[in-house]
Amino acid sequence: MVDVLVEDPGSGAGSVAQRSAVPLTRIWVTAGVFAVPVLLITLQVIASRQGFQGPLQSIWQDYAGTPKSMTLPWAGLVLALVGLPTRRRIIAVGAAVAIDAVCAGVRLLAGSPFGIGNGPVIVLTAIAVLAFWRWDGVVKRNALHAAALGALLILATKVGDVWLHVTTMAQPSVLDEYVILADHALGDPSWVMGRVLDTLGPAVSAVLHWVYIELPVAAIVVAVWQLRRVAGSGSWPSHYLVRTFLVLGLVGPLFYVLFPVVGPMFAFGADGHGLQLGNYWPGVLPPIDRNPAALPFDNYTPRNCMPSMHTAWALSVFLHTRRDLSGARAPAWLRWMGTFWLFGTLAATLGFGYHYGVDLVAGAVLCLTVESALREPERGWAWFRIRLVAAGTTVFAALLLSYRFLAVPMAQYPVLAGTVVLAALAGIAAAFHATWFAHRETPVTTDAVAS
Repeated sequence: MVDVLVEDPGSGAGSVAQRSAVPLTRIWVTAGVFAVPVLLITLQVIASRQGFQGPLQSIWQDYAGTPKSMTLPWAGLVLALVGLPTRRRIIAVGAAVAIDAVCAGVRLLAGSPFGIGNGPVIVLTAIAVLAFWRWDGVVKRNALHAAALGALLILATKVGDVWLHVTTMAQPSVLDEYVILADHALGDPSWVMGRVLDTLGPAVSAVLHWVYIELPVAAIVVAVWQLRRVAGSGSWPSHYLVRTFLVLGLVGPLFYVLFPVVGPMFAFGADGHGLQLGNYWPGVLPPIDRNPAALPFDNYTPRNCMPSMHTAWALSVFLHTRRDLSGARAPAWLRWMGTFWLFGTLAATLGFGYHYGVDLVAGAVLCLTVESALREPERGWAWFRIRLVAAGTTVFAALLLSYRFLAVPMAQYPVLAGTVVLAALAGIAAAFHATWFAHRETPVTTDAVAS
């Protein structure tokens, strides 16, 4: 976090505010260092008792087994490399490739499934250990900061995997009957996109599936571009994409328990394992049920639809590809990539039956609200930020309450309800643009504020 120190004119450089800021930062860092292992151990205990893989088991697989993901460990290492000078980056990448090659070869000789990812996790750990024990000064701070970001990216996915299991334990029933009624107000876009993808064929579906799965890759490209000068300057920007990604991942999944939804392909499609309300998706729209109720569902399908976190994360990628950290327009290739990933993700979430349209609206509002709370922290919490975050929070809560308690009227008056939902999203988006893009007061430079 950024410490903004305001000196008391009568106290000189050694003011109480200055002296207390560093200890306060250290308190937060220390609390975080202790909180992470406590969280991992707690989730591991829950996982072991319930009979599924916990985060500590998954981490061990990354070191000594077959990693669950082949791209995420490399994404974490790439993010950690932004804090290293060029020579050490080359050494780190070479070591990671060599270790990966050896581990993959051993697995193939043993007849085990092919997989990569051990190398980057081991090298990422080595960077953190070397930086802590052997390096000093700015080099040490940059390396530890970047290594922590890379490690948090990997650990966040481990926690997220367990949380999806927790959602099934906490909520045996789902609210899809309510959500599909609310979705009628938007024209049932999942059914529309599902038919479109069926028409376009397997090639388009394969591309969109890759876009959906590899969203972290796009985020890493943007983050590396934003942090590319950190090692040389020694200064970190006050805000960048990774911060938004992590906060969204912390806040958004909490609503999976409060508003459990499994999605069209499960509740109304062939993947419902006999618990679906019918095999409607994507060919036929289900009839309007004027007496919706919670639907009992299985104990292994995650309740991870409301809000759509893929939409929230893809929108954050899009926002961070509009301008660089100095306020100048980002290069064309980055802007096109952000646009492609946003619309590709939206098409995939709907076209594969993973989400309803109203999920996407909620995810977009959540993203704009969180981004408003984090963006340009050096400007403080003046009225411009308070009203935007408050408005976003209010709209987000109103959407979820409407989906749950006004679903039948939304289906009965779809034009009115759809107009209100989209107008609410448009209003938050317009306020966001006016606050952060259209009327920038002070450009933010990459060296302006060190976090």
